[in-house]
Amino acid sequence: MSHQSRITCPQLAAKVTTADVAAGFVENGHSVGISGFTGAGHPKAVPAALAARIEAAHGRGEEFRIGLWSGASTAPEVDGLLASVHGVDKRLPYQSDPAMRAQINAGKVDYVDTHLSHSAQHMWFGFYGNLDVAVVEVAAILPNGLLVPGSSVGNNTTWLDRADKVILEVNSWQPRDLEGFHDIYYGTALPPHRFPLQLTHPMQRIGDPYLRVDPAKVVAVVETDGPDRNTPLSAPDEDSRAMADLLVDFLRHEVRAGRMPPHLLPLQSGVGNVANAVMAGLVDSEFEQLTAFTEVIQDGMLDLLDSGKLLSVSATSFGLSPVGVRRFLDNVGSYKGRILLRSEEISNHPELVRRLGVIAINGMIEADIYGNVNSTHVMGSSIMNGIGGSGDFARNAFLNFFVSPSTAKGGAISSIVPMVSHVDHTEHDVHVLVTEQGLADLRGLSPTDRADRIIATCAHPRFRDRLTDYVERAKAARPQARHTPHLLGEALSWHTRYLETGQM
Repeated sequence: MSHQSRITCPQLAAKVTTADVAAGFVENGHSVGISGFTGAGHPKAVPAALAARIEAAHGRGEEFRIGLWSGASTAPEVDGLLASVHGVDKRLPYQSDPAMRAQINAGKVDYVDTHLSHSAQHMWFGFYGNLDVAVVEVAAILPNGLLVPGSSVGNNTTWLDRADKVILEVNSWQPRDLEGFHDIYYGTALPPHRFPLQLTHPMQRIGDPYLRVDPAKVVAVVETDGPDRNTPLSAPDEDSRAMADLLVDFLRHEVRAGRMPPHLLPLQSGVGNVANAVMAGLVDSEFEQLTAFTEVIQDGMLDLLDSGKLLSVSATSFGLSPVGVRRFLDNVGSYKGRILLRSEEISNHPELVRRLGVIAINGMIEADIYGNVNSTHVMGSSIMNGIGGSGDFARNAFLNFFVSPSTAKGGAISSIVPMVSHVDHTEHDVHVLVTEQGLADLRGLSPTDRADRIIATCAHPRFRDRLTDYVERAKAARPQARHTPHLLGEALSWHTRYLETGQM
């Protein structure tokens, strides 16, 4: 598609160039802010050109590495490619790429794993230093220079505002009909000059439909026509369906107890097959007139929208499978007014999560018998992806769930352990744990009562006796310390034993 139809601002149309030329504005040592969130809306051409430039510099024996800042995860064509040429020295605030993960765990990339609601404001506070270049994908540039956002917003507002130089990728694959799907808030202020966010309903608009940029900062505009990274979702397996059924039934219990209305409270769902299975479970449930205030729209959210049971969803990005993308593209108009995409500092804002009374559903790697949750690290040291937005929602939610199969590595590892190897969500923040074995409501329980309930309901039967024995011996060993009894050496040995033998 010609740039005349997507780039109608004369000042910016004059800056249309190639990805190679655009990548030339990025220099060694630069901090680069890019668009993209969970594989949606990432730049499609400039990262590849930049990777080629970095590889050529390394071939000449020259140092060339950048700091890479995003909204969340991107795609192999961004994180993976730049990692493969050893072009990144610092990454934040979230990633999920295997090549980037390997370099982080090898100590070759410094990774700043940050709550997503913090990443933009920490930039504003000056915690991360100067942002040299922003590379942001948009769907179109209007005659007045306003930008039509694409399939994600993430941190684009902040990157466009704070960067010294801006490169725009105008992607004709992004539906032109996305205009009107966004609410971009421009009321950011620094303490002590902040005001309350006047948002009391998930679909309330508090901003503009467009991104803004100073045209004088735009050094290049690149035309592209490429799809987002669309990750296939597996059909819900037996364990995922079991967890979804437990969770939905617990929501019924909360309604019967009078703790939430019959149409529930706004839903937040993390990314993955279990979260998608929960959405499928809600489609088959009696709940209606649902709303969502979340980060990512997966296929299950589209299913709920199409069923009529979900009235609307506020998010910062899509995270659809190829089938889900096709369905959305074929019916874009039917979703307008029911889907609203915001900056992640709004979609994940603690003030809004608490005010709206969000029900948060997120995954975990492991939980311990007292309710502490590890959602980021394997065996305490190796990062998996990052904390993402789970902390933003969990600590401020009306009700939160952490879900995981009860075992990993073919049953060799228990996901319920005496002490987690890394703490992301403390026992003070965790309300409900769910595995395929059962559900543990931890609200109002002391630590030892939590341990009894978690072991009895969430642990796999293969590990229950050992966990119970651990608690009893911990109580006996230190009678004066029974509030949260631990045998510290043995608690840690659960993890070291797997490293040594492959079995817990």
